[in-house]
Amino acid sequence: MSRRHTIAIVTTAIIGGGLTGVTLARLLSQQGEDVVILEREDTYGGLCRSHTEHGFTFDDGGSHIIFSRDAEVQSFMREVLEDNKAERNRNTKIFFKGAYVKYPFENGLSELSPEDRFYCINEYIKTLISLEKGELLPPENFREWIYYTFGKGIADLYMIPYNEKIWNYPSDKMSLHWVDGRIPRPPVEDIIKSAIGIETEGYTHQSVFTYPVSGGIEALVRAIAAPIQDKIRCGFSVSSIKKTEDGFSISNGTETILAERCISTIPPQELLPCLSDVPSKVIEAIAALHYNSLFSVCLGVSHPVNDYSWLYVPQDDLGMFNRVSFPSNYSDVVAPAGQSSVLAEITFNDGDEVSRMTNDAIISHTVAGLVRMNILESPEDVVYATVRRQDYAYVVYDLAYQKNISVILSYLRERGIEPLGRFGEFEYLNMDGCIRRVLDYLGLKNPV
Repeated sequence: MSRRHTIAIVTTAIIGGGLTGVTLARLLSQQGEDVVILEREDTYGGLCRSHTEHGFTFDDGGSHIIFSRDAEVQSFMREVLEDNKAERNRNTKIFFKGAYVKYPFENGLSELSPEDRFYCINEYIKTLISLEKGELLPPENFREWIYYTFGKGIADLYMIPYNEKIWNYPSDKMSLHWVDGRIPRPPVEDIIKSAIGIETEGYTHQSVFTYPVSGGIEALVRAIAAPIQDKIRCGFSVSSIKKTEDGFSISNGTETILAERCISTIPPQELLPCLSDVPSKVIEAIAALHYNSLFSVCLGVSHPVNDYSWLYVPQDDLGMFNRVSFPSNYSDVVAPAGQSSVLAEITFNDGDEVSRMTNDAIISHTVAGLVRMNILESPEDVVYATVRRQDYAYVVYDLAYQKNISVILSYLRERGIEPLGRFGEFEYLNMDGCIRRVLDYLGLKNPV
């Protein structure tokens, strides 16, 4: 062994310093374990990283807010932030045919044209009648589930166009297993009230949300990591993981970590090259997984733009972006006084046309779309612009996903490596879902 090669010994090695890894390390450390986080990038935080330039703070992995139906997780996120948090009432719209329609779409039907409003309510009621008569076959893919749940009107006008835009994948080629409990069937009385203009509210668990006053969403990760800063090794690119008699030997080529336990929070596409003798069926399963990458287009604007939290944009003719957020409406200090911020999100896949665009071209395209939407008056309104890229952003649930991910996770666990979190388990988890997986893994309640 070279003199330059060093060895460290710990109880638990956590690969990946995103929200899952940092939360896990904090809670394990509280239990007295000697842990280390091995993070490839120069900074930790993963999809929850943020940056501040010229007085503007943006979240690099798309717009994030803090909310949850899970009271324990919600309490944990809010309490670790201490005084660095602000509450906001959600003011979210869908930009549809030039109008700002209330979100969720089924709660804003009165704001549609009479023709579109009739189409939505008529098809919803026809679907309910067919369901009660037993005429509807159970859905077999995501698109069929959308029709089955919302009816053809809401499906055709909004749900299918928006979902195919954000997932960048045909909805009839997607599994439906993941929507159970995530997207509820709207009550018929709410549909009728919405259509005739009586106020209704959907997704009430996020109607009031929390956001850090300063530091962007990364402030949440930083607050969680505060007691374990010395346990985080940034710039440690794992190149090999070997099973030993006592646990694992994890190396970056010049340094080796010996750990009794190895937990991975990174994508299996990045983890498997670190292992030797991987069976062909596992390699094939990984190659068959689908995911989206993300461009976050961050724009500082010379004046206030609106009072919205965020907008969903289902139409392709306005731009490639599927969601437009306004971080300066989340906190009073993430933009200079008298100015505002806009964050547009574009999903793409490596090798497609979008992935080959330059940052300048992406910015120009986005600004032009925002002008068409009258969010900006002209390109001259923009005083700051940058693009942040996330290679792994959204897990796409294709029809073969469950079979392939089962092969991969079973293999990792057979080798003694525990996958955990959004990318460790390769599952579409929000921030609260990642923290919940950590609590369940450790069997903890009331983590603060």
